[in-house]
Amino acid sequence: METMHLTWLARTLTVVSSPDPTLVGKSGLVVEESRNMLTIQNEVGQHQLAKNVIQFTIDGGDTIDGTQVCQRPEDRDQRQYRRN
Repeated sequence: METMHLTWLARTLTVVSSPDPTLVGKSGLVVEESRNMLTIQNEVGQHQLAKNVIQFTIDGGDTIDGTQVCQRPEDRDQRQYRRN
């Protein structure tokens, strides 16, 4: 099963691309996910990231475009995604 369909809680997220250069490289453990936001925890503290402005990896896997996963986490497992 692809990473996009799995739960992301307690997994490591790393931002690889964003229009906001201060977000690129942020990494941490996913502690909360909503429809439009991800909250990560790292040694500095908690950071909230808007899904629609980042591209990220989960546990160093394939890059995920945040604009494609802006739905509730419980709906993501049944959704069909386009292959790039």
